[in-house]
Amino acid sequence: MLPRHGVYEINRDGDTVWSYLQPKVSHDADRLPNGNTLMAWGGGDTKQDAQAREVNPDGETVWSWRAGDYFDRPPYSDIDDEGWTHTNAVSRLENGNTLISPRNFNFLVEVDAEGNVVRTIGEGTLKGQHDPEIQSNGNILLANHDRPHRVIEYNPESDSVAWQSRGFLPDVTPVRDADRLPNGNILITAATVTVEIAPDGELVWRMLLGNIDFQTQRDRGGLGFYKAERVGGY
Repeated sequence: MLPRHGVYEINRDGDTVWSYLQPKVSHDADRLPNGNTLMAWGGGDTKQDAQAREVNPDGETVWSWRAGDYFDRPPYSDIDDEGWTHTNAVSRLENGNTLISPRNFNFLVEVDAEGNVVRTIGEGTLKGQHDPEIQSNGNILLANHDRPHRVIEYNPESDSVAWQSRGFLPDVTPVRDADRLPNGNILITAATVTVEIAPDGELVWRMLLGNIDFQTQRDRGGLGFYKAERVGGY
């Protein structure tokens, strides 16, 4: 994924084996079991755009969802911050629905296969959320941009925060990605540092971007890491 440019599939030899080029593609793209690709259209999006699209290997759109069909009304209709919704994540759920993160709305949207809004999630708690991931218990792990920036595990059934990162992380902004590892720890990407923390908040591992004191970094949105994923190992 190259924001504002397109999606690329690159093999281990560095060759591009598939691509979908479109300047409004941004933040997130997932290869689905059926071979199609689900992607977020959040780069300077408008009310006329479909904020989530599924395309087949030929690049043809086979499914899409347009926020303008449901949210072109106050208080959402007048938003303009790096696009209308600035959608930054899409994922296909086990029930066939799609979870969409319109960052500027400060909540998540679950839509069914016909594109109908099933529910909104996190209103009043989420702010500028990034990279929501459904957990095995039904909760949602995500990076939340309320001050201080941190990672939270949100319980949509009780409308409450079940867990949140503490310690050094509030001093690091922006936090953009969080993955729960098989060992139960959380891998967090926060601009100039990527860390692994235990559920009790203990720092297990960290990687700095250069010789940067990550404790002093604030508002470094244009710099550093955006996402990280643990490969191999445990």
